[in-house]
Amino acid sequence: MRLLDRYLLREFATPFAYCFSAFFLFWVSFDLITQLDRFQRLKLSASDIAHYYLIKIPDQLTVVLPVALLLALLYALSHHSRYNELTAMRAAGISLWRLALPYFAVGLLLTILMFAANELWLPDSLTAAERLLSGSHRGKGKGNWERNLGFSDGQRNRRWFIEAYNLQTYEMIRPRIEWTLVTGTRREISAERGYWQDGTWVLTNVQELVYPPVRGALPGPPIETNLMTLDVSETPQEIAAEVKIGRINSESLRQVRKAQFSIREILDYKTRHPDGNDKSRVLDAKLHGRIAGPWTCFVVVLIALPFGVASARRNVFVGVASSIVICFTYFVLVQVALALGIRGVLTPWLAAWGPNLIFGGIGTFLAWKIR
Repeated sequence: MRLLDRYLLREFATPFAYCFSAFFLFWVSFDLITQLDRFQRLKLSASDIAHYYLIKIPDQLTVVLPVALLLALLYALSHHSRYNELTAMRAAGISLWRLALPYFAVGLLLTILMFAANELWLPDSLTAAERLLSGSHRGKGKGNWERNLGFSDGQRNRRWFIEAYNLQTYEMIRPRIEWTLVTGTRREISAERGYWQDGTWVLTNVQELVYPPVRGALPGPPIETNLMTLDVSETPQEIAAEVKIGRINSESLRQVRKAQFSIREILDYKTRHPDGNDKSRVLDAKLHGRIAGPWTCFVVVLIALPFGVASARRNVFVGVASSIVICFTYFVLVQVALALGIRGVLTPWLAAWGPNLIFGGIGTFLAWKIR
């Protein structure tokens, strides 16, 4: 059986490589044509443009990989079926599900690859691409300032107010931190500037007020120091997540679809805001979508299996047309379900997993009916 698996994978690998390359080059060419005027206006060099498309690779894998996988599987299965190879294998006592085992292994591998890319690479890719287009990457973060930044950490009873914060260099101008300790004592720290060094925040020209744990009590004498190491758990990554999530408008579907957050960013944000806010529904939908999305590659195998095996007497171009219709319907359903989940019409888990369950169930039923 190992020899058979290697043969099936070898016959699948060539069309998959062609399909993936063709779809990826098509996307790059189309995007380059539409944005060429913008690149020229920004006076980007060839290396900058290449860097831009390298950054955006994970954003396109979510579409290119499933489509290329589906088309390649349909072509490979149609080829085997047309030359009666599948009939001979099944006549030898090999079940259809055992024949498809190498394809399921590929689907699972691509699922893991997409999950890793979505979690480790994708969340920052769009931000990095826009930063490159804005030119702030050339100025060492000089133009990447967030003004009047304020956020709270409900779990730690701490609030931050920063007049200006640099998302690249982690510099703070006139930060103020307020929090209530477990003992009820309230601290207010104001500083002229702050920066991140060796895993901690360092503040300069600091004034600290300490309020006793009594309602309406006045603070003690201000404590002033030129340098203070702030012992708090908030990191630049958490602040960046606060900024990213704070920018989204839950009423704008287009903005919500473009926003990319890792599972860790979403869970950390929900931990810092245990009481929830107006973005909770959006984050729940994005969280389930982040987990369900990579499984598209596995579902594609279930979809392609009955279509490819049953195409012995059909032209290969019929399989191509079928794949286009299937992909279009599937991705439209994914977007519609996401919109319904964001609007609260569907529960977040159903909005994320519904398309996979529907198409996976249909593919499984059709494959089971093949004798």
